[in-house]
Parts: sequence; C-alpha cells; structure tokens
Amino acid sequence: MQGRERPLLGGHPWVFSGAIARVQGDPQDGDEVDVFGADGSFVGRGLYNGKSQIRVRLYTWDAAERIDEAFFAERIDRALELRRLLGLMDPEGGCRLVFSEGDGLSGLVVDRYRDVLSVQLTSLALASRKGLLLDLLEARLRPAGVLLRTEKGVLDEEGLEARDGILRGVAPEEPMPVIENGLTFLVDLRTGQKTGYFLDQRENRKTVATLAAGRRVADMFCYSGGFTLPCLRAGAASVVGVDVSATAIALAAENARANGLDDGRVRFEASDAFRWLEKSADAGDRYGMVVLDPPRFARSTRGLASAIKGYRGLNELAVRCLEPGGILVTCSCTGRVTREQFEAVIGEVAVRSGRRIRILESRGQAADHPVSPTCPETAYLKCVICAVE
Repeated sequence: MQGRERPLLGGHPWVFSGAIARVQGDPQDGDEVDVFGADGSFVGRGLYNGKSQIRVRLYTWDAAERIDEAFFAERIDRALELRRLLGLMDPEGGCRLVFSEGDGLSGLVVDRYRDVLSVQLTSLALASRKGLLLDLLEARLRPAGVLLRTEKGVLDEEGLEARDGILRGVAPEEPMPVIENGLTFLVDLRTGQKTGYFLDQRENRKTVATLAAGRRVADMFCYSGGFTLPCLRAGAASVVGVDVSATAIALAAENARANGLDDGRVRFEASDAFRWLEKSADAGDRYGMVVLDPPRFARSTRGLASAIKGYRGLNELAVRCLEPGGILVTCSCTGRVTREQFEAVIGEVAVRSGRRIRILESRGQAADHPVSPTCPETAYLKCVICAVE
C-alpha cells in the first residue's frame, strides 16, 4: 500500500498484513517472497506467513541475495564473530549468540549456557527450517545438546505448534552452574523462565551492585537472584528477594548458598511484588535500595496503556518503600514502551509522590543483545537508576 513501505525501505524487517495491498500467486507459509512498493520497485526479500499479523519478515534488501543455506550460514557466522569480539564466549558462562532482528535473523534466538544451546524459534518460517539452522549451529559450536524453549503467546501469534524439549544431543536434568561476573548461578534450562536465565541484565546487575554497600535492599521479581547476589557480594547490609514463583525462590536460595552468601543477610519470600510492596509501605518498612525487574507487561500496542499504568503503580509503591537518599532501580522489558515513555512514568511518580527523583543512569541490555537502529523494537530493555530524596 502506498506510503506503508517507508519503514521497510528504512530497513525495518516486519511487513504487517494491513500494509499489503495484494498478493500475487499463492505463497505458502514459509515460502520466500519478494516485497514491492506501490510504484512497483523492489523493497526486500523475506519469508511468508499467512497465519501471522507479521505477514512477511524481511531478511535482505538486496535483490541478488537468496535466503538459502549460504545466507543463514553467513548471518550466524557474523553473530558468533561479534560475541567473540566482545569476549563473551567463556566456556563456563552464558551468552546470547543470536538475537533475532538484532542479528538480522528475525525469529531466531540462541542462548549458550556452557556447552548447551537453548533455542527459541519465534517465526513459523524459521521453525520450518529448524533442521538447517541446527546443522549450522552444531557444525560451528559442537554443543553437547540443543534444547527448544517456547512461549505460548508467540506460538499463537505465529500459528506454530511446538513443545519444549531436547532437539539434539543431551541436556542436564538438574540446573546447570553458569558463571556471571564471578558468581555462580544455577540455570534451569528445562523449565526456567525464557531460555533459563536473563542474560540481558548482566552488565546492569554489575553496575547496580556498586551502589548497594551498606544499604538494605529489596529485590522485586528476583527470579534466581540475579540482582540479589551481586548486591550481597558488594556489601549490602541485607537483601530480601521477592518473587511470585516458589520454584524461583528456591533456586535463588540455592544460588546464595552456592556462593557462600547465605550468611544471615539475605532472605527470600514467595509473594506478589505489588502486594509485598504495598504491605511494606503501609507497615513503614524503608529500604536504601529497591530493584524492580518485572516481566513484560504488554505484548502489543493494545496493551500499552495498561502497561504504563502498571509501571506507574509499581514505581509509586517502590518509592513509598524508599528512605530519603535511597536508590530506585527500575526496569522495563516491554518493547512497546519506549525509553521516553518509561522515563515519563518516573517523572509522574515524582510529582504524585512529592519526592525529588533524579535519574543517574538510563541503561539498556547487554551487548550480546545488539540493537538494530532500523528496528527500534530491539531496544526493548530499559534499566533506569535513580536517586530518590
């Protein structure tokens, strides 16, 4: 449709169904197709999915380039070389090796935990090429095993049928120890959230810990202790980790023991974070640092207003629990919420609470989750560190 090709010409990879004026021929799901502008000029080449609102995912804007085995091999090689350049291929650590649109492979996420790969296929077209992609990954990385992890919402959106499980080789039955910033985290590859761990917060956890010494810390949505453990190691007076999942709380406690940090300064509680903060605020409990790292609040623009309302309420509760001079670490992984919108929420909280809030740092995701400037949605993670008077 006229005018709808502008983002695509700028390198955005998603062609939505509403932008398509007509389809020539009878492309089947997963087929390679060419996309043309209203004036008949070539826009790009991608893979088709008649079941998804993202009707075509573009992979190349070069009319001479085919989306074949050589194409996928070259894109994977580029992604791996970047991680080597970043020094993130520690054999005892974890790393996102392929980050979907950030690496020009829309619909493919590959995380490596030691010698096991955890794969997410969020595109029907790439799922239909699973065998090829796994062959390419195995030839380059020689993993002990490859696991598939899925998200129900994505499966529904793409018309995909898939189940979590081992695709190739073997994978540990028990959580696997992975080293991050000198700490050991047990990662549940089979049933843990996402691919087992949240690698995107690696650098943010390290930075936040530098502000924790001597403070009472409340770590909300703590999962397996990603922020809790670095804060303890940095000399926090105490840390309480809160997560609604009893399984996550048990894993966090095990991680604290594995690092010798279960020394009386830490406790974990299985509770809804909103209710926990409200109860703490009403009881007059005050902390020197509150960390908010909630799950995604909205998958699409339809849920944007609700997501912003949720962030506003959550941050208001956190500010009520902060002592004067406290540190608020507030995060959003909702891609539909922009950094400007998220920081505006913090501004609203300052006005509504009557507290002076100053943003010290506004950070993003770790470098193994590269941002494509032509696909703003890849800059999904916001981690804002604030001083609250």
